[in-house]
Amino acid sequence: MAKKSPIHAGSQTLVLLGTEVRKARAIRGLSQEGLAVDALLDRSYLSGIELGKHNLTLMNLVKLATALGVRPSELLERSGL
Repeated sequence: MAKKSPIHAGSQTLVLLGTEVRKARAIRGLSQEGLAVDALLDRSYLSGIELGKHNLTLMNLVKLATALGVRPSELLERSGL
């Protein structure tokens, strides 16, 4: 299981992005498990992203966006980043 980012966990930036991932997932009717499988990520890691605990990499952002059917930039823009 991925460890939460000790320096950045809970930062406003990560919380905003995580909230947007959760909203996009809910709009598509996906469970965390379903999105994690589609994005080739661990479900607990996805949970940490949605809670703003993980400072995800660019590649994981791309995986999530692809699985959600959006561009990575859309997730960032929608979260106000």
